[in-house]
Amino acid sequence: DKILENGDLLVLDFGCIYNGYCSDMTRTIVLGKANQKQKEIYEIVLNAQISALANIRPDILAKDIDKIARDIITKNGYGENFGHGTGHGVGLEIHEPPKISPLGEVKLKKNMVFTIEPGIYIPGFGGIRIEDLVVVTDNGVNILSKSPKKFVEL
Repeated sequence: DKILENGDLLVLDFGCIYNGYCSDMTRTIVLGKANQKQKEIYEIVLNAQISALANIRPDILAKDIDKIARDIITKNGYGENFGHGTGHGVGLEIHEPPKISPLGEVKLKKNMVFTIEPGIYIPGFGGIRIEDLVVVTDNGVNILSKSPKKFVEL
């Protein structure tokens, strides 16, 4: 119930269902020019996401991928502002196993589809999340989301 103003962050969460299968992707933009803190937090979230993506491979524990993203956010002073898991499975349901979270005891396997979506949310300031839909390959990950991750000032 807020009228949007210059400087506001907008977290845009998209998805669709195609032939019974779900998709999920999030980008964050700012109305007008981003301030320095918004730019810094965006870079922290982007770094956390890119680092998590770079470490996905078969047989790694889901919680270890979460830890990679969470450690970057925590190291930069925003650990208490990352209140959800790094990702979740996507398939016939929008939220299904595996959980990419501190509780994710599942070993990732080839062809698993899930999101990687770290975020930082600060009361009175706003939130930033970057989410891609991915599939595990023989030796890494294929990012299914094709939208650029540049921080857009609209």
